[in-house]
Amino acid sequence: SRELPPYYQPWMDIAQHVTELIYSHTLRSHILKMPLLNTRFLESHRELRLAHLALSVMTMGYVWQEGENDTVKILPRNLAVPYWKVSQRLGLPPILTHADAVLANWKKRDPHGPFDIENLELLVTLPGGDSVRGFFMVTLLVELAAVPAIKSIPLVINGVQCGDAETVTSALEEISQAMEGMTDALKLMHAYVKPDVFYGIIRIYLSGWKDNSSMPAGLVYEGIQAEPMEYSGGSAAQSSLLHCFDELLGVKHEDNCGAFLTRMRNYMPSSHKHLIQDISLQPSLRGFVQQEASELLTAAFQLCVTKLMALRSYHINVVSCFITVPAARARQLRRQGNSSQQETVSRAPTALEETGTGGSGIMSFLKTVRDRTRDVSLPLDNRAMQKSTNGAQPQNTQYTTHQTHLQTNTF
Repeated sequence: SRELPPYYQPWMDIAQHVTELIYSHTLRSHILKMPLLNTRFLESHRELRLAHLALSVMTMGYVWQEGENDTVKILPRNLAVPYWKVSQRLGLPPILTHADAVLANWKKRDPHGPFDIENLELLVTLPGGDSVRGFFMVTLLVELAAVPAIKSIPLVINGVQCGDAETVTSALEEISQAMEGMTDALKLMHAYVKPDVFYGIIRIYLSGWKDNSSMPAGLVYEGIQAEPMEYSGGSAAQSSLLHCFDELLGVKHEDNCGAFLTRMRNYMPSSHKHLIQDISLQPSLRGFVQQEASELLTAAFQLCVTKLMALRSYHINVVSCFITVPAARARQLRRQGNSSQQETVSRAPTALEETGTGGSGIMSFLKTVRDRTRDVSLPLDNRAMQKSTNGAQPQNTQYTTHQTHLQTNTF
């Protein structure tokens, strides 16, 4: 849905001009004058998603209008109450998520034209100009590239249940090909997003009020409860794609990484969360591959592991270019006492320096997650030996169902 019922025009009038209102330092005053609207006239899922997107963008702008040094403690009731109610109906948190900024924030310029970056535009935006558009659109194209893989997951599961190695093999080949397409789509980030703009301007508007020293107490949603609440900022770990792949392949993320990834599932649309849970409850694909000891099947499984590792490695490269390198430049400028507004990176909040906007310590997190992916590898030359020693899978390779996973944390 690109439009809400006319009753909600006061929201859209502000949401569609958030960037200009931030730059003129008047967004907060406009929001304070906004009428308190009833959410009962939002009927369809699409209307609810557009309302959540609009209210999310207004909220991020309201909180971060003046940067990290003049944040707010209270979200006013005329924004907080409808935002909370829409969030409850969708099963989403009252903060900007990947499902808002990426999945529900696009339209085709020419409705009959191709689904490519030149023919897509945002419904609402935040500061960052072409780079913010590029960031959300490239991320959307990564999601689009994954569609054949998501469609193939039920084929894999059904094939395992029926003992049909041939079906499983061809579905896994489809999945590994889609993973390669996702990596290729992610490469567009360098063409469409400027690292200094992403780091210095865009990131603060994606950040939340949990594990963020700029807002240590969280945020009070006025009219909902008196105590402040904490929510994590946007993170690619909120994309359901890699969680699905990890559950399918049996990748397990322990300790802090696993806990963060599991928590990120609460930031997804409930249907996405249920799909991940459903995949996690199926019999072990990896165990099936070991039992079958088919060269083609093992190779198809291993190619999925290899392509998933390659995607995660490339994402580490992207994060290095868009966060680590600009962060080092910003620190250097600060040490030189040179943190004027001349260089865009200097405008970045220091609280976010080594973390993703979701609040995770970013590089060690991403590398650990990639290394856990490697752990499910099935070397091809072990297959005959495993078949001859015992037809069943060893106990320690059982596919566990409760731990979980991600697309990590550029965003």
